Amino acid sequence: MLNHYCPGSSSLRNDITLTIKTCPDCGSDVELFSIDKKVACDKCGFVVFNNLQSCIEWCRYAEQCVGTEMYTKMKRQPA
Repeated sequence: MLNHYCPGSSSLRNDITLTIKTCPDCGSDVELFSIDKKVACDKCGFVVFNNLQSCIEWCRYAEQCVGTEMYTKMKRQPA
């Protein structure tokens, strides 16, 4: 069977990378693929975000996207 894909999605299908991050709440490993915006920790449920630091700096919707608590924490961190 021939699969048809949107031409714009080829980079998503072919260049997906995996990053292992440490959950800031419980210390467990959390797997984040480059196409994930956020992933909940399997052990404690804490939501880990995927490299949103730069978006926090310029996006007017950043606080709505990640929530006030996370937005405030990320704004305090140096880039």
